[in-house]
Amino acid sequence: MKKVFVAAVAVLTLASCGTVQPDLYSWYDSEDATYQYTKRASEEKLAEAMAQYKKVISTQKGARGVVPPGVNAEYGYLLVKAGQKQEGLTLLKQEVALYPESEKFISRIIKQLEK
Repeated sequence: MKKVFVAAVAVLTLASCGTVQPDLYSWYDSEDATYQYTKRASEEKLAEAMAQYKKVISTQKGARGVVPPGVNAEYGYLLVKAGQKQEGLTLLKQEVALYPESEKFISRIIKQLEK
């Protein structure tokens, strides 16, 4: 009886290790592109980072099906830096709409940009 119980516990333990949770968000290579841009700021690196953010926003294949937290804000900020103020403001406002907890921080940026 004791051997059967130990075997059942072992089987259940090993079976639980085999399940894989799907990722909530698809990040693609946006982290690396942002790091490369931050490390060596140039027009080329900015364009690469912006392309990655655009890919994350347009082709989201994560389990939640929405843009990851912070991506709209980061991409919006890069758009503002690139001279596309209106598009950047739109994305900053989308960040607040998707993640209301970010309003405290993002609203300050929006106010400064709308002056």
